[in-house]
Formats: sequence, structure tokens, C-alpha cells
Amino acid sequence: MDTKLLELLVCPVTKGPLVYVRETQELISRSARLAYPIRDGIPIMLENEARPITEEEAARPPSARPVV
Repeated sequence: MDTKLLELLVCPVTKGPLVYVRETQELISRSARLAYPIRDGIPIMLENEARPITEEEAARPPSARPVV
């Protein structure tokens, strides 16, 4: 993922920050409890394409860096 692009992206639902998780190729919105997939290097920022995450996933300390 391009770091400049990651800095610009926010959750389309909450407008809050996202966390990039390299292992799963997802952008996590903890406030919306959604994981947006990244396919072929392109973030799919559609709510209906996002995967709901559990409370445990939302609370887990990130092994990735937050996207502002």
C-alpha cells in the first residue's frame, strides 16, 4: 500500500482513523467495527464490502501502524 494514500483515507462511515493490517490486507475501523479489504493494492472503501469485526479484534493492539 502507498503510504501517502493511507494517510488520506478515513472510514467512510465514521470519518475516523484506520489501521492497516498487512497480514490480512485490510484497513480496520475500530469505531465502526469494520474491516475494509484491500484487493490488488486498492482499498475497497464500501460499507457493504467491509467485514464486521468482533469486539476483541477492535480492542486488539495493532501490529500495524495507524493511518491518520
